[in-house]
Amino acid sequence: MHIRIINPVITTTWEESTRRTYTDATRPGTQVSVVSLDWGTASIECHRDDALAVPDILTKVLQAEREGVDAVIIDCMDDPGLYAARELVSIPVVGPAEASMHLAAILGHRFSVLTTLERDISMVEDLVARYNLSAKLASVHALNIPVLALSDDGEATLRILIEVSEQAVREDDAHIIIPGCTGLAGLASQIQAGLAERECEVPVLDPPSVVMKLAESLVDLGQAHSKRTYPQPPAKEIRWPSEGAFSP
Repeated sequence: MHIRIINPVITTTWEESTRRTYTDATRPGTQVSVVSLDWGTASIECHRDDALAVPDILTKVLQAEREGVDAVIIDCMDDPGLYAARELVSIPVVGPAEASMHLAAILGHRFSVLTTLERDISMVEDLVARYNLSAKLASVHALNIPVLALSDDGEATLRILIEVSEQAVREDDAHIIIPGCTGLAGLASQIQAGLAERECEVPVLDPPSVVMKLAESLVDLGQAHSKRTYPQPPAKEIRWPSEGAFSP
């Protein structure tokens, strides 16, 4: 089984750590490959970033299917281009936000999402609504740390994650916590342990692990997304902006 991870940004320095993160979540025999975008932004933190990432995400998804890849994961908690990608290919294409939010809805009464910046809160709420899970959302909290700075001080980031998670549990009655950036991969167990020390333990999901297990399961089951839901787009002329045509 071969799972392709699309790093939906132009920051190629994350590729090796991303590969390790997803490989750690696989079972023996699953091959993991990672590709970054040729066109897009350094990180995804707003609607503009989402929009600029989508064209090359679609290109990379098509390439994956043509190379015989079994399933694709878009490595971002905004799930950029997820529905459009499903229209283009017959293999499963999955996103960590959709996968972890639906699992959280199964595992508990309500969940809270920890996002990076205050400006992202409405984007997360819109995504929850798109997945028909608003009734299950307890809250969205911002860490107020930009994506590109999450690893600058790992101890400080973890401390803030635990503090904000405790706030979500005690004040918002969250029963599940979702770290809302794949740049926080691997910290779920430490957040959960920190909450236990504060006597407010709840499950904390690791979205990369969740979406990898979903991808493997879909391949095992021989299932992909319904083409009645995601039909092939109509054939028509498409014109792309030339290189250097604009700089948003």
